[in-house]
Amino acid sequence: MTSENGLPGIHLESMAGLSPTRILWVGLRLIVGVYCVVAVLYAIYTPAWQVPDEPAHYNYIRHLAEERSFPVLEFGDYDQQYLSTLTSSGFPPELSIEPLEYEDHQPPLYYLLSTPVFLASDGELLPIRLLSVLLGAGVIAFSGLGVWTLFPGNAPLAITVAGVVAFVPQHVAMLAGVNNDSLSEFWIAFGLWLLFLCMTSNIKRSRRWYLALGIVIGLGLLTKTLAYVLVPVAAIGLFLKSRRENLEWRQTVRIGLWIFVPAGLLGLLWWGRNLSVYGWPDLLGLQRHNLVVLGQPRTAEWIEQFGAGEYARRFFQTTFNSFWGQFGWMGVLMDARVYLLLQLLTGAILLGGAYVLWLSPALGSPQRDGLWTLFAMAAITTVLYLGYNVEFVQHQGRYLFPALTPLATGVAFGLVGWSTFLTRQWPGNARLFVWLPVVIVPFLAALSLFALFRFIVPALG
Repeated sequence: MTSENGLPGIHLESMAGLSPTRILWVGLRLIVGVYCVVAVLYAIYTPAWQVPDEPAHYNYIRHLAEERSFPVLEFGDYDQQYLSTLTSSGFPPELSIEPLEYEDHQPPLYYLLSTPVFLASDGELLPIRLLSVLLGAGVIAFSGLGVWTLFPGNAPLAITVAGVVAFVPQHVAMLAGVNNDSLSEFWIAFGLWLLFLCMTSNIKRSRRWYLALGIVIGLGLLTKTLAYVLVPVAAIGLFLKSRRENLEWRQTVRIGLWIFVPAGLLGLLWWGRNLSVYGWPDLLGLQRHNLVVLGQPRTAEWIEQFGAGEYARRFFQTTFNSFWGQFGWMGVLMDARVYLLLQLLTGAILLGGAYVLWLSPALGSPQRDGLWTLFAMAAITTVLYLGYNVEFVQHQGRYLFPALTPLATGVAFGLVGWSTFLTRQWPGNARLFVWLPVVIVPFLAALSLFALFRFIVPALG
């Protein structure tokens, strides 16, 4: 059985008088509501500074509030020995966090939004964390809406994607801390939704979406370098749309100008400032950052110390564990049985995804192009992660979160594969099996709460 949107085993009729659209909105509201409860609990019960790099992000906000100027990354802002002392001793109050200023090269938008909260709360940490929680709610909503735009009428798929984005435990922990990840991911999810609107609409109706997409990309450039992934992804989406609709090159160029001119103009505001501070060609301040972070573990040193095989094993194991949940400053792991369960779940999802690919669902052209765009985003993010680890030891799965919407879509498709398989075995239960993918959402929500009160609070509280 194939649905009207091309996915095998997915067919959704009205339930209890609710249309698929109404079901989507009920599901998204429920997920966002539960996420807010869980994330607020993380923000309250996670001890101060026990989110990676939180002190340095907080100090950026404090500098803006007190100095009324953007900070400049300088030598001495990163002290590996002092940072290790703080993290190993649990940030005792007698040791100040003020010397930790190694995030001063970051684009400013998140910190500008947080400064009024800092001033209104007299520098209290929790209100700024709650701002990040609020931004995370937008990430979840737009992730679901983006998939809905590609697969209209498929509420289970969109709800599953939103739920996975909402309740990966490590993701909740990061969204409940003070850092610019929440706003960066907000622009990415918002931008994907706009891009899919552009890709599925005709040219005249899409003009306002092109301009809006360009502005969102520009705001992402002013938030975090990881949001730069929107630039090539938007270009790929534009190319696929142009090829599918046989657009003339002039039309394609005109669309590109609508998107990338406003994005570039917004980006220039920060690039110009960086050139005046750090000099050519350090547009992003990353060259200064690499010079400042003396003492940070280097990949070459680890390979020399442990050997290539052991390094690879640590890389893959730590990446997997820390994607799902390795909390604090990578020092709080979940029980080995939890990771084993997640490994089995991942294996099952991969098998289900292979089954869907084997069936070769009859997707429409815009849907195929949208999935290729999501794949490109995941691939680019992965390449950037691998590239970062070529120089520095940064086996932290959270660096893959800019691609969480594509990854969550992959999870949903894998579960659709199992839904399809079961429907073919017992076609009389198709209406039940259609909701199989959504089962992962309450499982991950429960896992997030379990991780907080079983592992994080006992270890850090």
